[in-house]
Amino acid sequence: MENSEGVKIESTVVTEEPLISALDIALFVVIITVAYFWYFKRDKQSSSSEKKPYTIQPSSLSSIEQTSNSSFIKKLKSTGRSLVVFYGSQTGTAEEFAGRIAKEGARYKMKGMVADPEECDMADLVEMKEIQKSLAIFCIATYGEGDPTDNAMDFYEWLQNGDADLEGLNYAVFGLGNKTYEHYNEIAIYIDQRLEELGATRVHEIGLGDDDANIEDDFVSWKEKLWESVCSHYGIEETGEESNIRQYKLVDCSEVLPERIFSGEISRLKSYENQRFPFDVKNPYLSKIAVNRELHKSGDRSCMHIEFDIDGSKMRYDTGDHVAVYPKNSSELVDKIGESLNADLDAVFSLLNTDEESSKKHPFPCPCTYRTALTYYLDITSNPRTHIMKELIEYASDPKDQEKLKLMASSTPEGKKEFHEWILRDNRNIVHILEDLPSVKPDLDHLCELLPRLQCRYYSISSSPKVYPKSIHITAVLVNYTTPTNRVNKGVATNLLAQLIPTNDELPQPTIPIYIRRSQFRLPPKSQTPIIMIGPGTGLAPFRGFIQERDYARKEGREIGEMVLYFGCRKKDEDFIYENELQEYVANGTLTKLHLAFSRDQPEKKYVTHLLEQNADELWNIIGEKSGHLYVCGDARSMAKDVHSIIVKVVMEKGQMTNSQALNYVKKMEQQKRYSADVWS
Repeated sequence: MENSEGVKIESTVVTEEPLISALDIALFVVIITVAYFWYFKRDKQSSSSEKKPYTIQPSSLSSIEQTSNSSFIKKLKSTGRSLVVFYGSQTGTAEEFAGRIAKEGARYKMKGMVADPEECDMADLVEMKEIQKSLAIFCIATYGEGDPTDNAMDFYEWLQNGDADLEGLNYAVFGLGNKTYEHYNEIAIYIDQRLEELGATRVHEIGLGDDDANIEDDFVSWKEKLWESVCSHYGIEETGEESNIRQYKLVDCSEVLPERIFSGEISRLKSYENQRFPFDVKNPYLSKIAVNRELHKSGDRSCMHIEFDIDGSKMRYDTGDHVAVYPKNSSELVDKIGESLNADLDAVFSLLNTDEESSKKHPFPCPCTYRTALTYYLDITSNPRTHIMKELIEYASDPKDQEKLKLMASSTPEGKKEFHEWILRDNRNIVHILEDLPSVKPDLDHLCELLPRLQCRYYSISSSPKVYPKSIHITAVLVNYTTPTNRVNKGVATNLLAQLIPTNDELPQPTIPIYIRRSQFRLPPKSQTPIIMIGPGTGLAPFRGFIQERDYARKEGREIGEMVLYFGCRKKDEDFIYENELQEYVANGTLTKLHLAFSRDQPEKKYVTHLLEQNADELWNIIGEKSGHLYVCGDARSMAKDVHSIIVKVVMEKGQMTNSQALNYVKKMEQQKRYSADVWS
């Protein structure tokens, strides 16, 4: 555009019409843009400065932090360490095991450090050979259906896709898995083999821990033999020195301003007061409880239908996903710990890592009160592991209590037996131990360091976002049981949920922190694909969402495939959950067939597996002749295994295959996502 034309336009604007010129618009956009970035940059800096002294370290570092902190090799070299223990952890157990190994390294003249692979540049493994007598140990959990944990995903993919030369790297692997699942320790086994393929040297054979049995025993037995192999490989001897060195030091925070003290937030200070999207494991959404109703019609057990309100949260879920619920411990148990230790639970404190190079500055959000730590951050209801028994010995004033702890902390056959019977069989938690060994009075800050983190609980979502876009439904059985010591143990999350009853609109509704965890448990892409769903008890939960979604499609006029549901419970008149809903879906044609098994309504027990065996023709028709999908949800230990065996048998008989061919057929179904399981042990 020529200058004369530009002048003409400007003249017209001023003298003839009140229009805004293109130049004015451009200037306005520039001003708004500058103001926007200035405001948010200032806000971000202010927020960062405000919370810097008191937040825990995030698992994902910023690009600037990664540049300086992601090189574990530099940390090893600068601090004179030769041992690094990586962990792939979903619930905290692998991280705990990694810490115990790193701590014990001092007994073998190997100063160690714990490292999160998500925060490290794992390509630096090629440089481990530059450190004399160096060793990398991997404590790796297998999660879900043979998947790596979230924090080990990048490392797993790096191993899969890369071809680094790892000659000179010395390593050992301990896996954490559960034998009730098909893909037992699959990730640890892969990492162990892949490291060897890339040229690394295995110092000790892989250890496979089974959480369905006694993973603590598996770990301790492997660890003892590991150090024997390490001594042999490097030509070193154990110093014999016990290393009960504290990882964290106590900091008195009594002078800290109240607004700087954590009160249950997972990561960011005041995050429940100032909610920010996106919501995830470190930034959960404080959801209102919209509905909480009983599903059982009678009997002494309880099953709850709960609806979380997510309206306005921007949270989205898919049918088949899980929702994570952050629970809190009962005030009764917390008070018992305070009474046992004569401690002031309202004192404000912080635990600061003694290792300045560690990216984990605090074991949980600090500063906070002891009451907050024991309520929101620490697991006080699970069975303590043997290393806690060992640490408690020095606090026992009664010789008998001291000897009992020493025995349970030992790896002798007698010690393992005592630990198994007194802790595991009798189901004692830390509260029970302090009650039954009254002379044991640990410093409360040390106990807070020792106890594992309280983990969120996952529930299959029992609704479809097509039908309920503003709420998430779950189906949860209230957990209460009596232990051999005649104590009543209560499920942490379900007993909390049972208390969260919505009130009338005039009063604040009860809330609880949640976030959505993605799942691979998905309906077929095509609504016409026939499916079989097998879900006794609360295994029905995700299938309620499946049925809702197909019903929604049917009402839209789309063609839907056959839907066959196998459901089982104890008694029809007692715990047949969602009965009216299911019967309505049968009546309107969404649910093609509903096979019911009420195990205690007749003299002989009747389960869904019995019905499956009786309906072999129907099974083969859908999964064989029509290439349909099959889904299983529920108990992994027996039900899911029995279903798998029945399916293989049906494929053999109806598909006229050998056992080997049938197993391959079912395996292919799993690979094609035509056979999916959402199970728990």
